[in-house]
Amino acid sequence: MDLDLARTFLEIARCGSFIAAAERLHVTQTAITARVQNLEGQLGCKLFVRNRAGARLTADGEAFVVYANQLVQTWEAAQRDLPLLEGYRNVLHVGGEVSLCNPLMLSWVRRLREGIPSHAIRAEVGDAQRLLRQVELGVLDAALVYQPAYWPGMQVEELLEEKLIQIRAPGLAEPYVYIDWGDGFRRQHDAALPDKAKAALSFNLGPLALQYILEHGGTGYFRSRVVQSYLDSGVLERVDKAPEFSYPTYLVYSRERDSEVLQQAFVLLREVVRADSDWSQRWDPAI
Repeated sequence: MDLDLARTFLEIARCGSFIAAAERLHVTQTAITARVQNLEGQLGCKLFVRNRAGARLTADGEAFVVYANQLVQTWEAAQRDLPLLEGYRNVLHVGGEVSLCNPLMLSWVRRLREGIPSHAIRAEVGDAQRLLRQVELGVLDAALVYQPAYWPGMQVEELLEEKLIQIRAPGLAEPYVYIDWGDGFRRQHDAALPDKAKAALSFNLGPLALQYILEHGGTGYFRSRVVQSYLDSGVLERVDKAPEFSYPTYLVYSRERDSEVLQQAFVLLREVVRADSDWSQRWDPAI
């Protein structure tokens, strides 16, 4: 299938209008209509319903969004990687959630460069759903996430067990800072601490919340490895008798893409985890 058809379909779905899609793609509305008719003819189904308000997806159109994205993303990944860089046999694509980028992802990438010099490395940081979808599509070889998806063909391995513990700045316990660690945490936290389910200050990124508390004071839940050095030094203190929550990290990859090199990459990753280096996620800039 012509990739322009997939791109045109996705642009209409985003814009909700043939006219707006034509403007964004710098083609005529007639060309847009012809592409949609061509695509619908190849698929044997109607993708859009047009009305005065624009265009909305049919049920078949909504289902095709996943496939269109897969086509475009796979092609764009191929364009990025090919031709292979001189001296490299292949490319390893690894991903991780934002809160795992420092130090786990950084340390893993460093070890991959040292341990598998025959392969170029592409590292990507993003949200869990996007990373998992890219693993499913084959755009990523493996990803590190907190809440995996157990889809057919997906291999899920618990990489490390960690806890979310409540800490505070000594003498500066206010405000209570709510960090959104995902659906599972929200359910458990709000059930155990209903009085703190709504907070005047909240973050959806742990390192940013930690930086705030280090600079301005406050109380919140953080990964035990990340705050351990601050607890040891007395910069932060643990809140007694506060509930703690399990928060493991998972390694996810497609069994279809498994290989000897990928397993070697996982051995290096496990070595990084066992090394148990400083996970404090300091944001001090290197100037």
